[in-house]
Amino acid sequence: MDSLTKEFAVHVLKEDANRIKRLIRNQKNSLCISQCKAFEEVVDTQMYGFSQQVSFAIRVGIIEKDEGQLILSELERELNQLYNDVYQENYEKNESGREE
Repeated sequence: MDSLTKEFAVHVLKEDANRIKRLIRNQKNSLCISQCKAFEEVVDTQMYGFSQQVSFAIRVGIIEKDEGQLILSELERELNQLYNDVYQENYEKNESGREE
């Protein structure tokens, strides 16, 4: 087996982070994010698994701790923004429905 490069490891981690983001974006239109507890559990499970992947990469010395924390924090920030966008859209829909 060829040696694992840091660049490849970071690439794989970022692909997994993007997969989690796509999972949430795909549910954005169905309102499942704001109304489905099972979906939140799936996201929590995905995030936990991803954090374990990052932790493993740090422990075996493939990436530095700071870089791993940065990857996790960027994903968490983007996911929080997606959640905020959905909740804001739902709030605005509810408010406009009350005005009519």
